[in-house]
Amino acid sequence: MTKADIVAKISDKSGMEKGDVQATVEAFMKEVKESLENGENVYLRGFGSFIVKERAEKTGRNISKNTTIIIPAHNIPSFKPSKVFIEGVKNKVKVK
Repeated sequence: MTKADIVAKISDKSGMEKGDVQATVEAFMKEVKESLENGENVYLRGFGSFIVKERAEKTGRNISKNTTIIIPAHNIPSFKPSKVFIEGVKNKVKVK
């Protein structure tokens, strides 16, 4: 599913114009991104949490040059789904 698909579904279900829904979805994503960039986690009850995770420094390999490199510690964005979200997916999506 793409962002356009999400906008179309919300527009159909709510009766709002697609342009208004598009602006709302864009604003939501911008706020989540800015919060994470500022080191603030975003908690959405019943859905999940967008969190900043810290990765420790580690040793990696450049296989083309066969050399060892140090990957510095850094932060990455992450999503942790809520228990309700996880149970819904477990119960409704069949294992292939």
